[in-house]
Parts: sequence; structure tokens; C-alpha cells
Amino acid sequence: MSERDHGTSNATTPTRPARRPIERPGPLRQLVFDAIAEMIINQDLSPGEHLNEADLAANLGVSRQPVREALQQLQSEGWVNLRPGQGAFVHQPTEEETDQLLGVRVILEAESARLAALARTDADVAKLWLLWQAGKDAVASHERSRMVAANAELHACIMAVGGNAVLAELGRTVDRRVRWHYTPLAVVRGDDAWEEHADLIRAIEAGAADEAAAIMREHTERTRKIAHPNGS
Repeated sequence: MSERDHGTSNATTPTRPARRPIERPGPLRQLVFDAIAEMIINQDLSPGEHLNEADLAANLGVSRQPVREALQQLQSEGWVNLRPGQGAFVHQPTEEETDQLLGVRVILEAESARLAALARTDADVAKLWLLWQAGKDAVASHERSRMVAANAELHACIMAVGGNAVLAELGRTVDRRVRWHYTPLAVVRGDDAWEEHADLIRAIEAGAADEAAAIMREHTERTRKIAHPNGS
């Protein structure tokens, strides 16, 4: 075969420094990470609580090694604080952290509601009402974890209906943290939150994009103000 056929036969391959292979974390560590994160979100592990590796390992039915690895990852993502000589403690979010997170949520959710009103189908609206009923049932049962889960599912569905993949991805990125910060507020918001959700679904159903965005903005701002009453 000629040099012309090869095209790049005279090209010199650049020399690159050797690199270590990418280390892929084992699935067990990720499962342990997810389990502990959910325990923190649901406040089965309270803010400021000391985390004992042996107790967590026994509770989750694993050895201490994946727990130790998961705690390192939890620290890097802000769920846990590792203190030299003391161990791991559940992170206690400050008012400023909560306000900043929920402030970003207001922006994302308002746009998601606007887009949902423009893109909704009858099937979408029917699903939103089913999720709304699940939320009302959770409030009636006084089960906080169900309230939080139902709230997250309804908001995620609205984002999905809007059809903006980037917005939905951003929503998924903050979802866990929003649930963590929302958990202490779920009972306080109670029925009020779900009546606001009903108004929101009606606006989406009517295709009233600006109204849906305004309702969502007010709805999420109320949650933000309850979480940070001294904020601006």
C-alpha cells in the first residue's frame, strides 16, 4: 500500500506521559453510598450525628471497607464531615446553604412549569393528577418520607413533561439535596403545598405557560422562605 493510501504514514505519533488506568468504583461502594445518603435524606441519620463504621456495616450487611469508601465519597459530595481523630459526622446544612439551593430550585422549577404548560398532553395531565392524589394520601397518612417522595416525583414529572433534557438533568442533579433540605419542612407545608400543586396542575392543563411559571415560582419561594425565614 502506498504512502498516499495510508495518508498519515509519515506522521509521528506524539509521545504522551504514561497514566494510571481509570479506577472504576465497585458497585457495592455505590450501593452503600446510596443507602447512607437516603438515610441522611430521610433523617434516619440526623444532622450532626456521629457515624460509626461498624454499626453502619452491620446495619447494611456489608464489611467496613465499602462503608469507609462510601463515607469518603459522601464527604466529597457534602453529605458527611470527616474530622481527624473523631470520625464521620452527618453534615448539618447551614441556612445559607439551604437558601442557595432552594433559590436555584426556584429558577429551575419555574421554567419547567412554563415548558410543561406548552408541551403537556392529556396523558401527562392525567399522570400529574395521579401523582397529586398520591401526595394527598401521603399527607393524610402523616408519613413524612412518603410526602417527600411524592413531592419529588411530582416535580420531576413536571420537568419531564417540559421536554428540555438539559433542564431535566439539572433537576436530577439537585433532586437528592432538595429532598434532604425539604424533609424537615414536609409536615409544615402539608396540605398547603398540595393545594398549590393543584393550582399548578390546572394551569399546566390549561396551557397557561406564564401562569404556571408564576404559580411554581410562588410555590417554591414559600418553601424557601420557611426554610430561611431571615433571608431576603
